Amino acid sequence: MFSYVSMEKRVPKDHPLRRVRGMTDTALREMWADFDALYARMGRPSIAPERLLRALLLQMLYTVRSERQLMERLEYDLLFRWFVGLSMDEKVWDATVYTKNRERLLEGEIAELFFEQVVGQAKEQGLLSDEHFTVDGTMIEAWANRRSFKEKKDPPEKGGGRGGEKLLRDTHESQSDPEARLYKKSAVGESRPSYLGHVVMENRNGLVMKPCVTEAGTRQERDAALRMLAEMLKQNREKRPAGAITVGADKGYQERDFIEGLRELSAIPHVAEYEKRRRSWLTASEREGLGFQISQSKRKLVEKIFGWMKVVAGQRKTKFRGRRRVHWMFSLGAAAFNLIRMAKLIPAV
Repeated sequence: MFSYVSMEKRVPKDHPLRRVRGMTDTALREMWADFDALYARMGRPSIAPERLLRALLLQMLYTVRSERQLMERLEYDLLFRWFVGLSMDEKVWDATVYTKNRERLLEGEIAELFFEQVVGQAKEQGLLSDEHFTVDGTMIEAWANRRSFKEKKDPPEKGGGRGGEKLLRDTHESQSDPEARLYKKSAVGESRPSYLGHVVMENRNGLVMKPCVTEAGTRQERDAALRMLAEMLKQNREKRPAGAITVGADKGYQERDFIEGLRELSAIPHVAEYEKRRRSWLTASEREGLGFQISQSKRKLVEKIFGWMKVVAGQRKTKFRGRRRVHWMFSLGAAAFNLIRMAKLIPAV
């Protein structure tokens, strides 16, 4: 049988994936030199890196739980084939081959480069705020179990706690994922092997400006936020007027070191306060300014980012082991969220 209707015509012109595909292709064209270094120079032909990346995006956008399910969808779903770049009669990859080829992307900084290209497109469209930001973090459950934690054979003589006190991370580690740490977000919750995912969000449209994954810990959210903000704000710092930058955050960031760190970056802290019986490190002008209330209302948009990445993109419990690999997938998830958001914000041509 022959079909005279092409793949391009089978996808409706107003389908949301068309706009996502267009922005994805623009980003991939700018990354051609990086992809060219990943192609095999000898041996059997491998899967093109740009197709691998598109397939990974589909897996997140449509909440496909496993690689085998993704290959099954690619076998019969013409929309999936069109997005990835497979023709109607082209053979779909084996799930094992797909997984092994994906390791090449994980070894490089492809997710970070792709994310930067997506943010660059948002900047060209005037969707980003360069003055008002929000920081927050969330717990990512690691691919490990509490029972996998065993005592270290050679624990350090001096611990990482105050005064050299030995902590659990100094004496025990997971046999499944040594970089995972037992952590809980609330006092009533159960400690689980986890990582922490962090984002810097711009307040105009709620787009992710910078993602990051760290080991789980009580100070990691504040330290990671300062590092990401320092990398973002170091450009044109001298030309920026004093008091132009504001940073919103929840009560967990109400600590002296974090507040002073923001001031050193010439940023106004708009951090939520505890009840009056607890000390606040904000000044009266920072607390009573009109921008404080605006930052606190915009701050809630960051929960939509974490909600989408956990529920839709499958980041609630990662399937990857090691902080670097978890960071890779978290960055790609942030790029996928931005693409979905930008597809709604950019006017249709």
